[in-house]
Amino acid sequence: MGFPGTWMTESESVVYRVVPKCACSTIGQIMYYSDHGQFFDGDIHDAQSGLHKWALEGSQQPIAHNVQTHKSYAFTCVRNPYTRILSSFFDKICGIQRNGSRYRGNMVPMLVYKYGVEVGGDDGKQEFDQIASFRRFLLFARDTIRWRRPMDPDIHWSAMSGHVSTFISNGGQYDNIFWTETFNDGMQKVVDAIDTPHQVDLETVPRFNESEGHGPKRQHPVEDYFDDLSMHMVYEIYKRDFDLFKYDFENPANKMPTGEIDLDEVHAKLGA
Repeated sequence: MGFPGTWMTESESVVYRVVPKCACSTIGQIMYYSDHGQFFDGDIHDAQSGLHKWALEGSQQPIAHNVQTHKSYAFTCVRNPYTRILSSFFDKICGIQRNGSRYRGNMVPMLVYKYGVEVGGDDGKQEFDQIASFRRFLLFARDTIRWRRPMDPDIHWSAMSGHVSTFISNGGQYDNIFWTETFNDGMQKVVDAIDTPHQVDLETVPRFNESEGHGPKRQHPVEDYFDDLSMHMVYEIYKRDFDLFKYDFENPANKMPTGEIDLDEVHAKLGA
């Protein structure tokens, strides 16, 4: 199994377990900058050098050795499940991707046909009922996660706890898990805890939101997208995320965490 989704600076100053839709573009660019004194020119997910990634064959041995010996500070970042699944919908389902095509080829046409999801036309810019369409997508996301039909769940809407757990179950240990909602505070703790070739000033780091502009703008407050049935489905899919990362299931309007993350609890429950 190894350590899928794990990135590490070439200087081995820090190790990061990527959780999709949780500021991963910005975090990756900060890591890249901390080694090279400049940001990667393009989407950091496309970088084939300058940063160790588990997906790159030459990086696997150094990452595995580092993680298993807990040589470097290791962290990840999480996000409110309500806003994360909404972001996935607007970016991956309604949006046109960097390559000018729909995400995952025929997935969106299948969603339109089987689930009645609307996505704003061929260019994603036409008016449509965002709330009704999102709730239909939520049915699809639940089906992929619960029954792996009509396809396996996508990394962008599979539970955060699943991403976080692979790192632990293969011998890794987190020093910090922080929230996207308090990004600067959380990332500052990481920066303060590590020694890097180049100093990082978080106040001057741009936000590398690579999904920005892919899809239509959200027209309603977060809570409007979730009725009782939608909330029930979200809880069914993400119960562990709400519980472990201390988010408020009862109130979709409250994106902020309600308590501190207990790292011991996370390691115990996700490493079992």
